Parts: sequence; structure tokens; C-alpha cells
Amino acid sequence: MNQPIAQRAAHTLTDSLYGLGWSTVKHLPEPVAVRLGQRIADTAWKRRGKSVLRLESNLARVVPDAGPERLAELSRAGMRSYLRYWMESFRLPAWSAERISTGIEIKDIHLLEEGLASGKGVVLALPHLANWDLAGAWVTTGLGVPFTTVAERLKPESLYDRFVAYREGLGMEVLPHTGGSAFGTLARRLRAGGLVCLVADRDLSASGVEVSFFGDTARMPAGPAMLAQQTGALLLPATLWYDDTPVMRGRVHPAIEVPESGTRAEKTAAMTQALADVFAAGIAEHPEDWHMLQRLWPKDLEPRNGGPAAAGSGTEKP
Repeated sequence: MNQPIAQRAAHTLTDSLYGLGWSTVKHLPEPVAVRLGQRIADTAWKRRGKSVLRLESNLARVVPDAGPERLAELSRAGMRSYLRYWMESFRLPAWSAERISTGIEIKDIHLLEEGLASGKGVVLALPHLANWDLAGAWVTTGLGVPFTTVAERLKPESLYDRFVAYREGLGMEVLPHTGGSAFGTLARRLRAGGLVCLVADRDLSASGVEVSFFGDTARMPAGPAMLAQQTGALLLPATLWYDDTPVMRGRVHPAIEVPESGTRAEKTAAMTQALADVFAAGIAEHPEDWHMLQRLWPKDLEPRNGGPAAAGSGTEKP
């Protein structure tokens, strides 16, 4: 069946807007880009659209004691953090190696360096915190370490192609999430002692692993734990956050160990839960930098009379 005209028009507009961002925003002076991002964020926040309501609903789970005023403050800060991500991402292709290296500071980076030096390979798993594209660019330029990642196929296809080209331009090898061959390629990279980076705090597919996350059941991808088991690679969680400076902060956490006993499924479940616990601690410390404008908990997929829990998922951040 042919794609509806309205849907094609919406996809074309989306692709055009992202193209405009990469072609225009990267040439703006940095203070101008920062102010523009904040203005767009504040406008979106004031409109109280579906994405803002979803963000606020998710933050209510992270900060359960927060009243309406606190949640509103957090969601406004969250939208500003989200737009900071986009402004940085639009500008990253024009940043020098020096600008990238001075734009991020990672604690306990020695855990990653030692893991790579061991030759075992490393799976670096992150939640949707702050700007993982900037962190990736820092790894490829500052550390001089190439890595492989996976990207969800976006619509329209031209938009997906833009994101692949953008990330490949930052030194990443990007594999499509669909098609069935990504896992095998990732495993080969790890067995060769390479680095694989995966955003791993959201998976609503049937293959997701159930975990306890902020007091309720959520699903997270099994891939990081399964790759570590099958290849012997280290599984290192990492978290990122912003502060009041232009420098993004981050931390590499100790490795998630493979349990000594249990079936493969039981080991995968235990490792994914341990990963979720690290993610939850990092998100709780910096909730405004968790860019989760989509439904995460299966319970939130159930309609609830048009309230925040029934709000749409908004635009997925690739």
C-alpha cells in the first residue's frame, strides 16, 4: 500500500528540519546556539504537549516525593537538557578535536582503558542521559578508540541515513538495529578486542528482559549481557550528566560480572538487573538529564482516560 500523502509530507518535513539543524545551527556562535536551544525548550515546555507530559510522568517515578511544582521545575530543566543535546549534536560535526576533548570529563575512565588493554573487548552500556554522541566523539578522538554501535531505523529512511552519516563522521561504526546481523557483527568486534557502545535503558520488544526499575517492572535489552557472556567481554555501565558549565560530566562504573551459576537466561536476567540498578542510581542523581520522552514502563502503555500516562511517546531520540 502506498504511504499516505499526509504521512509522506510529515516525514519530508521532519527530514528537512533535521537537515536544517545540521546545516545551520553548526555555524552559529556557541552562545547563540545555547540561547536558541533554551528558547525552543521553554516554548515546548510551556505548551505542555505530549512529550512534555510523558517526560513529567516518567520523572514522577524517578522522584516520587516531588510535588507538582518540583515536577514542573524538573520537566523544564529536562527540556533544556534535551535541547542542549540537540544543539550540541547539530554542532558536533564542526567541532575541533580540542573542542571535543575539553567538552567532556569522565571519572574512572581507567576502567575502560584497562578493559580495552586486556584484549577481551568491552561493552559500554549507557542510559539516555545527557549526550552520548559527544561521549562517543570523545572516545574516538580523545582516546583514539573506534567503536561499533547500533541505531534504530527511523522514518523516513533519509533521516536514518542522516544519523548514520553523522555518527560515522564522528568515527563510529553504525549497524542497523533490524535485519538480524547486528548481534553477530558486534560479537566479532568484541572477540577481536574491540569496543561496543550501546544505549540500553529502553526495550519494549518481546525479547526485552524484565527488570525492577524505580519501583515497577520495565524491560531493557538483553544484548549487552548476552554479548558479555558469549564473547568474554567486560560489561561496563556508564552514566553522563550536565552541570552549569559547558563541560559534560560522566563516570565509568565497575564491570557487571557474569554470574558463576545459572542458565544463560538466568545470567542474562541478573546482569541486566544489575545494569538497571546502576542506571537508576545515575538517573536519580541527575533526573533532569534523563531524556526519556517516551513510554518506558509497560503499565504506561495502558490507556488511562487521557491523563499523562496515556500521553503519546513523542519523537524518539536516536
